[in-house]
Amino acid sequence: MSKLSVGIVGLPNVGKSTLFNALTKQSVPAENYPFCTIDPSVGIVSVPDERLEKLSVLSKSKKTIPAVVEFVDIAGLVKGASEGEGLGNKFLSHIREVDAIIEVVRTFEDPDIVHVHEKVDPLFDIEIINLELETAGINKPTLYVLNFSEAAPKVRPWELDSKVGPFIEVDPVFGTGLDKLIVEAYKLLNLITFFTTGEDESRAWTTRRGSKAPEAGKSIHTDFRDKFIRAEVIHYNKLIEAGSMLRAREKGWLRT
Repeated sequence: MSKLSVGIVGLPNVGKSTLFNALTKQSVPAENYPFCTIDPSVGIVSVPDERLEKLSVLSKSKKTIPAVVEFVDIAGLVKGASEGEGLGNKFLSHIREVDAIIEVVRTFEDPDIVHVHEKVDPLFDIEIINLELETAGINKPTLYVLNFSEAAPKVRPWELDSKVGPFIEVDPVFGTGLDKLIVEAYKLLNLITFFTTGEDESRAWTTRRGSKAPEAGKSIHTDFRDKFIRAEVIHYNKLIEAGSMLRAREKGWLRT
């Protein structure tokens, strides 16, 4: 399947590039001034999945290959971006190219970090970004990320759940919440995982939720979709319970 991507979006100086660097282990500039980021940065991130690790151990695999998510660090939007303010048209075009959005808001006080509105108010920030996206006609699956700091006072928007929906709290400096964010971003793209496992490798493959076997098999090889006849499969939990593919076969737990 074609690669899907998640854009990291928000006002300037809310921690987007810091979050991107923490996720991707890259070194994109994350300076204390607006529009430090101009051109999008792209990074590929492995999806943590303990099931894959257990399959690799079970099969004594030589290689373990995880599923991945593509993250895009997009420059900060400002009020009026949909009318061209702050290079808004350019940045909005970058958002149109991604498949889902992680909307980052800052929730901690730090006098050394400039806030474009001179106050830390996550709900207000979200309202500004959402209005600009709506005015620009952009409507994509969105996950709200609250950037907090374990080393600074936190401004907690208690009403956020009821007004904008579920959110995740992340401290990109200490790494708190990063694995959960990666998994939720993967789900945001409406993706699910299936596995192949053996002595050579255990691999996590990606397909869209609701795909049938021929379409999922295309992730492995295009011939699997065009020339698909049948596949032998087993539920992950059953394979782990059996302890090996041989014992699972003896128990009659494999399905065709």
